[in-house]
Amino acid sequence: MTRWIWISLAALAIAASVALGWQQIALSPRGKWIETNDAAVLGQGRTLYDRYCASCHGANLEGQPDWMKRLPSGRMPAPPHDATGHTWHHPSDVLFGIVKDGVEKYAPAGYESDMPAFGGTLSDPEIRAVLAYIRSTWPADVQRRHEERERAARGR
Repeated sequence: MTRWIWISLAALAIAASVALGWQQIALSPRGKWIETNDAAVLGQGRTLYDRYCASCHGANLEGQPDWMKRLPSGRMPAPPHDATGHTWHHPSDVLFGIVKDGVEKYAPAGYESDMPAFGGTLSDPEIRAVLAYIRSTWPADVQRRHEERERAARGR
């Protein structure tokens, strides 16, 4: 009986380790929580980006044309998420919140956006995977500058 308890505990420990490794980017609420080298997470992020984001933000993260000029509706076009845009200027928790809750929560009063909130569509780990994928496409110097902004936002 004792042998089976030890085997069960070992199996549980292995399963927990695998699960924690898979959800590595979901454990830390700030800082490098959207940075990962996990190919499975980045692949999931790319798939989700292609499905939910590329139609507006571009298949190559290039954004919509003239993304800094208002549309006739008064709203702004979808910005690029590559290094030419301003996505990397925002701390990870703000990026997460924009995707989950919508832009309006982070914009001045009365701001309207065509981007929907994805909190009812994507889970928190899926949102983090999309953001990790986007971040993984940035050149090393942009990733470094994003990390510097992260530290400044945390007050360190």
